Amino acid sequence: MNLDNIHNVYFIGIGGIGMSSLARYFHFKGMDVSGYDRRPSSITEGLTNLGIEIHFEDNLNRIDKSFLEDKSTLVVYTPAVPKLHAELTYFQTHDFRVLKRSEVLGHITKNTYCFAVAGTHGKTTTTSILAHLLVECEIPLIAFLGGISENYNSNFILKGTEVSVVEADEFDRSFLQLAPDMACITSMDTDHLDIYGDALTLKKSFEGFSKKLKTKGTLFVKNGLSLKGTTYGIEDDSDYSAQNIKIINGTYVFDVKTPKNVLENLEFNLPGRHNLSNALIALAMAVHYGCPHRQLAKALASYKGVKRRFTYEIKTDNLVFIDDYAHHPEEINAVHQAVREMYPNDEVLAIFQPHLFSRTRDFGDEFAKSLSQFDAVILLDIYPARELPIEGISSSWLLDKINNKDKKLVDKNDLKKLVASRKEKVIITMGAGDIGEEVNEIKKELSLAI
Repeated sequence: MNLDNIHNVYFIGIGGIGMSSLARYFHFKGMDVSGYDRRPSSITEGLTNLGIEIHFEDNLNRIDKSFLEDKSTLVVYTPAVPKLHAELTYFQTHDFRVLKRSEVLGHITKNTYCFAVAGTHGKTTTTSILAHLLVECEIPLIAFLGGISENYNSNFILKGTEVSVVEADEFDRSFLQLAPDMACITSMDTDHLDIYGDALTLKKSFEGFSKKLKTKGTLFVKNGLSLKGTTYGIEDDSDYSAQNIKIINGTYVFDVKTPKNVLENLEFNLPGRHNLSNALIALAMAVHYGCPHRQLAKALASYKGVKRRFTYEIKTDNLVFIDDYAHHPEEINAVHQAVREMYPNDEVLAIFQPHLFSRTRDFGDEFAKSLSQFDAVILLDIYPARELPIEGISSSWLLDKINNKDKKLVDKNDLKKLVASRKEKVIITMGAGDIGEEVNEIKKELSLAI
């Protein structure tokens, strides 16, 4: 893709977390950027504040005429957009250059030293930790994150163009568009069965990604995965292993055994063994790249997290409100482990919005088991995203499977008032749909109740 004659970039689904980082990239390069999304959000508001025009109606008449010039316009879309989307159909049938987000990301990172983070869980946190470590070590990088970094208040970091840090997303086989110099695979748990059909096909896709590395590239894999590479793990015999783990005043303090030496007394402030694992692999990749150990230790201790990844919205002696993006049973298990580790003697209310009818159907029993671990459960209706309803699959169906006496299905409009009336000390919202847009309202209501 030659960008020299591209003056306009139009995004269909510009409010997506991955799409919006690309929009910021092209905006910073001085190109005219515009786009469509289904509804306003904090992400679209941030783009609008940059001067990017966004509309929320699938209507060609809403598109500025300059973006309807096929010779100078690149159209970028996300696979989450329905195939019958009127704007997408128009561009595809009128000789425009129309590319998926993953294709564009592949072109941008092609001529950089590319770090890519893959896995069904942990991509966003790991990518943001790695980017922060490299920034603090003064590496000239560009980073495309799948969440809003608390350190940079953005999902896009631009400190140079020699190195790139990206999420390698398995959805729609997007990661096969990348050719990284260094990559990691954090997990290969079954997911996206609407795309892959079965677990074996998903695994083969990860195997395909592992073969996309450039010549002399390095692949890191979590210990126990059925792929060959440099291993990492917690308190085991991996090539890079976190050991002597302690929690001091809510902070992990630990050592890391590398193939060459031991890094001692590292500090990391995010709770949960899953986050410790994410920190370990980010650190391992930075060490392998050649970053100074002392700078890395300081950078790791200063990492603040990613919004909607075990984010403390309220943290007092009497009330804790945490928001998390968890939308898979294993991710809910990880959140549960983290919250029990931090608050072992307190009751926990879990509020969950299932994401996709197909995922709810495919993992109904697993969702029920993971949610049953909490002291109380509130479910919202399934967030459909790109899908149409599936007969017999609903939040009511899932609720019946949950083994918990204190459980209920609640309309989203009634949620904040209900939550404010609850007595649990720890409240967690989870989900990948629009539940994140409710967090500020819940926080306001809870703050009034304190």
